[in-house]
Amino acid sequence: MQPAEVVVLVDEKNNVLGTSPKSSVHTAATPLHRGFSFFLFDQAGRILLQQRSHTKKTWPLVWSNSVCGHPALNETNVDAAKRRLAHELRMSATHIEKISPYRYTFVRDGVMENEICPILAGFTLDQPKPNADEVEATRWVPWSEFLEELRSRPGFYSEWCEEEARILETHPRLQDMLARRSEYCAK
Repeated sequence: MQPAEVVVLVDEKNNVLGTSPKSSVHTAATPLHRGFSFFLFDQAGRILLQQRSHTKKTWPLVWSNSVCGHPALNETNVDAAKRRLAHELRMSATHIEKISPYRYTFVRDGVMENEICPILAGFTLDQPKPNADEVEATRWVPWSEFLEELRSRPGFYSEWCEEEARILETHPRLQDMLARRSEYCAK
């Protein structure tokens, strides 16, 4: 049996205040904690999107970016992304890196998300095999089509996914990574 997942509670400067069980943190007044958001691409430059499981406490059945999660105490965001990618989608990445800092607070259906949440991007050669406890469905979409869908269907994706995608759309590091994706997809 796996130990209960914990989140790292932090102040606005990302100083650790302690940890708390994930199951008790997400409420109407969620304390600030560490998270990460991961945008995963394939060799063709398509983004993997996921619909969150209907059993999720936060944002059930909402479409979002590839993987989101919480790093454990003393775990890097990249290592946390690898761990969650394997758990949620049974995939591995050929490359992952931090692209941009990000901080958000959103409330939906009486549950607050309140995170310091760096945006990560990476590449894979794998196909998703979703863990039904975490993911309802997945789909690969060309990056440009995804960005157009965000403009034409505001509110269809999680709020953090939409804001983060706008940051990534003009971020020079992501543009460089996508242009050189064949290098990042080599094993």
